[in-house]
Amino acid sequence: MFKAANYLPPKKFYGCLLTSIRIIVALLPFSLHAQATIPTAEPIIKEGKTLFENNCTVCHAIHEEIVGPALAGVYDRRPIPWLNAFIKNSQKVIQSGDTYAVQLYEKYNRMQMTSFDLSEDQVLAILAYIKDATENVPEPTVAPSEKAVAGGGAAEVERAIPDKYLLAIFIALIIVLLLILLALILIVTFLTKLIRQKGELDEADEEIVAQKINLKKIIQSKAFKGIAVFIFTAIVLKAGIDGLYAVGVQQGYAPRQPIDFSHKLHAGEYQIACEYCHTGVTKSKIANIPSPNICMNCHSVIEKAHPEVQKIYAAIENNTPIEWVRVHNLPQLAYFNHAQHVKVGGIECQTCHGPVEEMEVIYQYAPLTMGWCIDCHRKTAINAKDNAYYDKLIQLHESKHNDLLKVEAIGGLECGKCHY
Repeated sequence: MFKAANYLPPKKFYGCLLTSIRIIVALLPFSLHAQATIPTAEPIIKEGKTLFENNCTVCHAIHEEIVGPALAGVYDRRPIPWLNAFIKNSQKVIQSGDTYAVQLYEKYNRMQMTSFDLSEDQVLAILAYIKDATENVPEPTVAPSEKAVAGGGAAEVERAIPDKYLLAIFIALIIVLLLILLALILIVTFLTKLIRQKGELDEADEEIVAQKINLKKIIQSKAFKGIAVFIFTAIVLKAGIDGLYAVGVQQGYAPRQPIDFSHKLHAGEYQIACEYCHTGVTKSKIANIPSPNICMNCHSVIEKAHPEVQKIYAAIENNTPIEWVRVHNLPQLAYFNHAQHVKVGGIECQTCHGPVEEMEVIYQYAPLTMGWCIDCHRKTAINAKDNAYYDKLIQLHESKHNDLLKVEAIGGLECGKCHY
């Protein structure tokens, strides 16, 4: 028989047992990963960088605070199991009463962190990238004008001459040539006068010196007229051909947008990945214009009173779309798929859109002409890494050629690929 003092009613016994099980289940993830270490392999760090840029950069940076804290050395501030749980569901950790999580939540104005459906290996990959970026701080870039040429004091600056200045340069050269011609005429006149004053010329030389240029006769000659007509016709034809080639080409086009959005600030200074806002770029033909909801992920907390941000609030409150002006336009007869080029081909956004992270106002960087696309297809090698689809094609190509398999070799120049 049990003594009364030692007797535990069944309901209380099962209640205590259930509580114990819950505690064990709650602590199980921490115990399972207590020995987890941050990987140092380069492929994992590269994967972590991609995951970080696609999921974290809108609120976090490595070495500075944005919406949330700087993440340099975060693996030293909290244990890996805690970070794993917080990244996957920060609100769950906060609601559990964790002191550090609650303090973090209060410090950053109760901003709710997005819950991420990431595997434990993906979280470790992100931490691997953060650790690598923490320990290998990039040196500040030096502007080209500040780079001294080795062995000299001149600055090593590459300057490209814009097309719009070529005509001005050509006219300036003509003026210089005319001035040189005028100087030569003055020199000849002066020397002729000097020779005549000495009076040492015989009759034949005097006749040569006395000759005068008859401009009227030269202008009325058939040769001069033929040359003038040829030059005029060539200039008109050149201008006409250039004009025809420029039809539909909007290179440099930079329209004024309804909201002054700075890519230099967002993509450059804050390093927000293109894919975060343009969500269709890896899975759709179209990259997509970001909706106001994406803007509100940050601006529901930061810079709320900014006049340009208030335009977003007004659009949401009035249920009216923001009328962004399209910058990059292709004719309807041409087919282009962003996912095919970005996801499959591995083409960087800057290849076609230029240094977007340096643009205060977005403009059309490339001509986007058919010749420009064809030239790219002729020069670009197939991105066959981790893609067994191309294995046999590459083997067949390498058996007959010494160069890389280019896009043109798999139908990249066929009319039907783009003009369906």
